[in-house]
Amino acid sequence: MKPRTIFLLRHGQTDFNVRGIVQGSGVDSSLNDTGRRQAAQFFAAYGHVPFNKVYTSALRRTQESVQQFLDLGLPHEAHSGLNEISWGVREGTRITIEEDAEYRQVLAGWEAGDTHARLTGGESPEEVAARQRPFIELLKTRDDEETVLVCMHGRAMRVMLCQLLNYPLSHMQGFEHSNLCLYKLEFTGTVFTVKNFLDVSHLQEPG
Repeated sequence: MKPRTIFLLRHGQTDFNVRGIVQGSGVDSSLNDTGRRQAAQFFAAYGHVPFNKVYTSALRRTQESVQQFLDLGLPHEAHSGLNEISWGVREGTRITIEEDAEYRQVLAGWEAGDTHARLTGGESPEEVAARQRPFIELLKTRDDEETVLVCMHGRAMRVMLCQLLNYPLSHMQGFEHSNLCLYKLEFTGTVFTVKNFLDVSHLQEPG
């Protein structure tokens, strides 16, 4: 079997990202001007790639990030299993490790191995992983899709990478992310490997 290539992309910038407000799965925001520019830069770098399919979450910021690929007429599927983690009652609010004791405690718990911990009303990493698994199995079985583009969200992408690469979820902080960053993976039919890690070369301004 010929190795398959998966482009795993985080969505572009939103105003909520700039303001440090968590969006999660419950805030369906759009890209801001910077996010749209990032999307255009990614398309300029990779618009020539013959993607067999484009996958996004069910939230508009992921579809807007790859809209230029969809405008080419590429097949597209939106999967709610790719949605961002739910931050529960805190969605739409600004939370930081420095200022928020509950947030700090939950993140520390995750790194210590308590990946069932969650913010009030939100999801745990284990719950996110569980809803991602049907999509992962779907992706594995579609042998005819040699090259695919998957656009999703920061925390959910960390969970996804742990699952694809067989890391415990407690290691997810090791997968850094930024708006419109790319993780490029190869799938042999049995094993996923990372070829590009936190790639933002497409966002560099020519100079």
